[in-house]
Amino acid sequence: MAVTAVHQLAQCITCHAWSADRSMVALCPNNSEVHIYRLVEDKWEKVHVLQKHDQIISGIDWGARSNKIVTASHDRNSYVWNLERSEWVPTLVILRLNRAALCVQWSPKENKFAVGSGAKTVCICYYEQENNWWVSKLIRKRHDSSVTSVSWHPDNILVASTSTDGKCRIFSTFIKGVDARDPKKESRFGELIVQLDLSSSWTFGVKWSPSGNTLAYVGHNSVIYFVDDVGPSPLAQNVVFRDLPLRDVLFVSEKMVIGVGYDCIPMVFAADERGIWSFIRYLGERKAVSSGSRYGSQFSEAFGKFYGQAKLGVSNDAVETSRTRGVVHENCINSIIPLSRQGTQIRRFSTSGLDGKIVMWDLETEQDLLELLV
Repeated sequence: MAVTAVHQLAQCITCHAWSADRSMVALCPNNSEVHIYRLVEDKWEKVHVLQKHDQIISGIDWGARSNKIVTASHDRNSYVWNLERSEWVPTLVILRLNRAALCVQWSPKENKFAVGSGAKTVCICYYEQENNWWVSKLIRKRHDSSVTSVSWHPDNILVASTSTDGKCRIFSTFIKGVDARDPKKESRFGELIVQLDLSSSWTFGVKWSPSGNTLAYVGHNSVIYFVDDVGPSPLAQNVVFRDLPLRDVLFVSEKMVIGVGYDCIPMVFAADERGIWSFIRYLGERKAVSSGSRYGSQFSEAFGKFYGQAKLGVSNDAVETSRTRGVVHENCINSIIPLSRQGTQIRRFSTSGLDGKIVMWDLETEQDLLELLV
């Protein structure tokens, strides 16, 4: 089985991030705090509580190079936390937002980070040495609704975003004095490189492949989108599945993606030798369906429940439904984070969900998937 460890660290987890050596994990227990746990003798102990935000923390990222933690919150602020001696010291980042900050991610070089917000903007933040503070520049008037996720291209310049307006967009974030100029990639800050109008619903969980040649994101209509050759003439594919929508994805190799979401179980997608993407299987077996009626959606499930109540004359609790659960998670999985890399491949990763669990997964035990990773 792919699950190697299950840790119940809270009643509900909004987001999580790992330290560089994976000895500590930072998580938000669905409130305004960040709890940091350290693994001590096979037991997780709470060693720090970061308290500065006023509302729910919606995004955490822990820089592997700098060992800095960046947080974003519904209070419209972001903090960069630096470990000084044994204390985490916060530095406020003025985002100039009038709506909640919804997601955050360090750039590959960790000299910038991006914040998506409910104000229809993406904030690109960088450290200004002269004034000794973090400065933000806003990408405005491009989104028509809230920005749900952001993802940096490996080149440290391009950033992709998804939005509840159903679109995925890619922008240049070149900042003079921060980024090295590349004559082959001349672009100005905030320039829209491409806009993808593939989905008819909210979009989430955008990620780049290790090479940066492929982009993946998900729609709230139970569709995952793959885009190759991002540019003026991108090549797009979509894979429709019958399960509940996904919320986040992770490239474990150039040709394999793990998706997680409302069905409480990771889903594996892969591209064949022709570059055609398809759903492969669930990561772990689902629990058996106990109902005689097999309905494929929440609406059908509710219908079946009421039908059973009317026909059998029993309460809702006495009628078993066709709702299946994941192997470990019992509620929506909202984030998936890599744990270890072998070159451009990821063999181990973790997931967290609204059930308060952090689950560690290892693909080394899945022989059929290892063959597809190559």
